[in-house]
Amino acid sequence: MKIKTFSIGGIHPEENKLTHEVATQVAPLPKKVIFPLSQHIGAPATPVVQKGDKVKVGTMIADAGGFVSAPIFSSVSGTVFNIDTAIDATGYRKPAIIINVEGDEWEETIDRSDKLELVKDHPELTSEEIVTRIKAAGVVGMGGACFPTFIKLTPPPTAKAECVIINAVECEPYITADYRLMMEHVDEILVGLELLMKGAKVTKGYIGIETNKPKAIELLTKKCAEAFSASDYSVEVVPLAQRYPQGGEKQLVDAVINRQVPAPPAIPVNVGAIVQNVGTAFAVYQAVMKHKPLFERYTTVTGKRLQKPGNYLVRMGTPMQDLIDLCGGMPEGDNKLLAGGPMMGKALTSTEVPICKGTNSVTILSGDDARRKEPQPCIRCAKCVGVCPMGLEPYLLAKLSAFKNWERAEREDIVSCIECGSCQFTCPAHRPLLDNIRQGKQTVMGIIRSRAAKK
Repeated sequence: MKIKTFSIGGIHPEENKLTHEVATQVAPLPKKVIFPLSQHIGAPATPVVQKGDKVKVGTMIADAGGFVSAPIFSSVSGTVFNIDTAIDATGYRKPAIIINVEGDEWEETIDRSDKLELVKDHPELTSEEIVTRIKAAGVVGMGGACFPTFIKLTPPPTAKAECVIINAVECEPYITADYRLMMEHVDEILVGLELLMKGAKVTKGYIGIETNKPKAIELLTKKCAEAFSASDYSVEVVPLAQRYPQGGEKQLVDAVINRQVPAPPAIPVNVGAIVQNVGTAFAVYQAVMKHKPLFERYTTVTGKRLQKPGNYLVRMGTPMQDLIDLCGGMPEGDNKLLAGGPMMGKALTSTEVPICKGTNSVTILSGDDARRKEPQPCIRCAKCVGVCPMGLEPYLLAKLSAFKNWERAEREDIVSCIECGSCQFTCPAHRPLLDNIRQGKQTVMGIIRSRAAKK
């Protein structure tokens, strides 16, 4: 069996998959939930409820605020306490809907049975109907990017989809939510993949997964043979070498089908691929087959000094403090709280930040792991250049950003940075490369948008 991988850069940080074999538990209902209106790329959702309104589990509380947007649904039953602002994973106060929890009453339209629904048993599910149900359920990319899923399934006329690639890589250290989802709901995920292929009008599918998950590879291979052997669809499980950031869309397309996605604004479908996270495939199954909107997700809560790290099925809007308490509370000493993993996760200033559509992990780094080392002068070793999976020069982009040379930063393709952190991880001088590049990228993207708006 040939083990594939992407062609440029990459690193292999310590895995720290502490919760790999910890079965998923259902997190208890919180007393209060917070729903930021920006849980996806694009325009924030627009509230459709008011203070004092009663809601059920699955009630729409905010509608899509534009074409690139997604509705938000209540994960609890209760009363709308307020429409205010709350701190989200960006660290800033953003518009949010706050609901006091009262019981657990679900919308009657949601099918809560465990019966596995198969695509062949539902002739009413045309490609258009599948996309419509995905859009209506507020499904977005569950790997963290949170791009509305229905848009990926309806590419522009200039691009033609040829395959769907399921991202089952989970290469970020510590996180095991996708792995547990695969081990516990493989049948639903494969139906979700078939729905995605039918929605995208393609017959070829791939599942890219790293070799550090042998049990999942064996299970997926067996189940794919059962599910698709007599089908019009062809699905291949592709084992991949352990290499970060293989879960990046462009890196995954390179590794699985050996096609290189050009610089922005190009996206994977420009080379024929639609990439969806394994969690998204599961959410698509629930949305299309069970009429269940996206209001809960698998999330890893982890850290070396956490008493009981675990994987949880969490209602969105649940404050992170509730999950930390389930795992024994915050460890003593210095800690850094991250939404996500240690490579791409965002450091948080509050444990009251809620779980949102893109929160695949709550990671607590403790002791020396929580503290940055003192940056030293750059020694021009070029290690950051060698590991950059986009073929960029991180030391240069960081310097251009620090000196606010936006024109050259744009010429040096700063917008192609995927913010994986490989450069900062490998820098022997501990330079804050990603911090500077991230700020510079946002500024340059703003300049590009402003320039386009004037045309």
